[in-house]
Amino acid sequence: MSEHENERGHGLVVEESKPKLQRPPMCKVVVINDDFTPMDFVVQVLQQFFHHDREKAVQIMLQIHSQGRGVAGTYAVEIAETKTAQVNAFARKHQHPLLTVMEKA
Repeated sequence: MSEHENERGHGLVVEESKPKLQRPPMCKVVVINDDFTPMDFVVQVLQQFFHHDREKAVQIMLQIHSQGRGVAGTYAVEIAETKTAQVNAFARKHQHPLLTVMEKA
């Protein structure tokens, strides 16, 4: 064996593979229409909890009103769960039947 053949495999640089990061599962927070919650309250919720500007909040509210439901936002599961619980509790506190639910994105 030659000197070069003996050295093969020695001093090789091995790249460590980078772990592949997976995106967390995402869920949509969907607002369900009802015949009792005032439109202004829905707009307030969309601005306060989902950080939409007034124009976007009004667009979503009109979609909820006309189509029976509308997506307030898409978030990682834990965040969607928190927002859903917060909005539903806020609505009850203000004596409105407004309901949000989660759906897989």
